[in-house]
Amino acid sequence: MRDTLPLLNQLDFPSLRRSALETLQVNLTYRCNQRCLHCHVNAGPARTEALSDELIELLCDVIDAHPVSTLDLTGGAPEMHPQFRTLVARARAAGLKVIDRCNLTILSEPGHEDLAQFLADSGVAISASLPCYSRDNVDSQRGDGVFERSIVGLRQLNALGYGQPGSDLELNLVYNPQGPSLPPPQQALEADYKQHLQEDFGIQFNHLHTITNQPIARFGSTLVSRGQFNQYMQLLRDNFSPGNLPGLMCRSTVSVDWRGYLYDCDFNQMLELPMPVLASDRPHLRDLLNADLPDHPIATRDHCFACTAGQGSSCGGVLNTN
Repeated sequence: MRDTLPLLNQLDFPSLRRSALETLQVNLTYRCNQRCLHCHVNAGPARTEALSDELIELLCDVIDAHPVSTLDLTGGAPEMHPQFRTLVARARAAGLKVIDRCNLTILSEPGHEDLAQFLADSGVAISASLPCYSRDNVDSQRGDGVFERSIVGLRQLNALGYGQPGSDLELNLVYNPQGPSLPPPQQALEADYKQHLQEDFGIQFNHLHTITNQPIARFGSTLVSRGQFNQYMQLLRDNFSPGNLPGLMCRSTVSVDWRGYLYDCDFNQMLELPMPVLASDRPHLRDLLNADLPDHPIATRDHCFACTAGQGSSCGGVLNTN
């Protein structure tokens, strides 16, 4: 998982500092019912790492102690964590927006048949992976049959009100390039997605979020094995846009791994680059109970160029639409 870390320079990227904490992004588990090529978490069916019940309780204490507005649940497939629904219910009761980073096929996994209804009843916002609107492209990246099951999942969500005009149930799709290239302009690609999914399958959604592939973990290792790592890094550097720096998600988000350790973003988590803002060498959830984060430094390496290239990239899509 850390194969590309020695290749990532820590001197070239501009220094960054934190603003107010708004979002806790929690990696509940590395377990997943899929194993995708672009996955920066190396998630898969054989992974067993998961946040403990004790840490779930501590996470709820942190939510009560900080004025965070959003709980962003990721994985793996976060829904496969046994405490997923309990955590969602507690966060919603506390008034937080909850985002579920859903791979769509989990909705048809045995034991999860009522998951879509639970998400709708709880008012959870869904950020759903769908790397293309064509069957061949999706299945080549994510596995045979994934596209068809994703369409079934999207129709199920639409039937519950997700993505429908006038509905408060938010359904956003996520696009990652299939190889070492930048995403196309988000606005134009969103229009293509909406047209094709509506015409071919009768599917509606709110927005498309394009995310640049990070040169780390499974995707980074693939670049190294194919001799494309340096070329991809140069592409990211050549397209650096300083105007994207103020909007980077690491300025207002804390990423929490399955052991409760803290990172400036999900990508630093995969590289095991801990937050430099707290006294501990390995900042932990318990350290957040009394921490004041604004204006503290953010850990950076060359992979950060992926978030600042072109239109910029975050878990919420591009940073600018120009």
